[in-house]
Amino acid sequence: MKDLEKIFSIKIDNPELFSRALTHPSFTKERELPYTENYERLEFLGDAVLKLVTSDILYNHFPDYAEGNLSKIRSIVVSDSTLSKIAHNINLCDFIIVAAHEAKQGVAHIESVCACAFEAVLGAYYLDGKLNELIPFLTKILMPYIEEVDKNFEKYNAKAMLQEYTQSINKEIPLYRLVSETGPAHNRTFEVEVLYKGEVVSSGSGKTKKEAEQHAAYEACKIFGVI
Repeated sequence: MKDLEKIFSIKIDNPELFSRALTHPSFTKERELPYTENYERLEFLGDAVLKLVTSDILYNHFPDYAEGNLSKIRSIVVSDSTLSKIAHNINLCDFIIVAAHEAKQGVAHIESVCACAFEAVLGAYYLDGKLNELIPFLTKILMPYIEEVDKNFEKYNAKAMLQEYTQSINKEIPLYRLVSETGPAHNRTFEVEVLYKGEVVSSGSGKTKKEAEQHAAYEACKIFGVI
């Protein structure tokens, strides 16, 4: 708990909440504990806290942006990909409690697990009465990602842009095909091809299938002159 306090620079009054926030469902299943003792319920709450604070940051930082643009930026900033990067950067993943077998598989460092734990900790801090302290923490940690997404929005929104383009021509949508999947479970690399009219247009790789698809779509957008 002391290490967690240092990471967030926020005092913890109810340690049990945070122990639960860092407990993976595999651990409660292994120990035959109630499902309420893992992070799933706190993740649900933390997700809402994150979206509220992120919405507030975006609303104030981009006073001229339309609701649609704000929503698109928020969806990327609060995605598992971004949250996992944050969790790894602050070493939060090292604290996640998993079952013995899952620990050997590196489950604690999988993108979705790290993202869930991060949101669960936010939920725990909310219940601990620390929302006001969370706001400056999240503002500081999210702003670099917000500015990056805003600056390179086409890169992050390539799948939607590609689909809009292809549908405007003949109503067909691009298809994505997984080509390869390499590396250990906690550090996979995916390669994906994007097909249009049955032909391979481009390919891309990433740490998740979604990321690989986005990279492939971005390359396709450049080929079609959309970007």
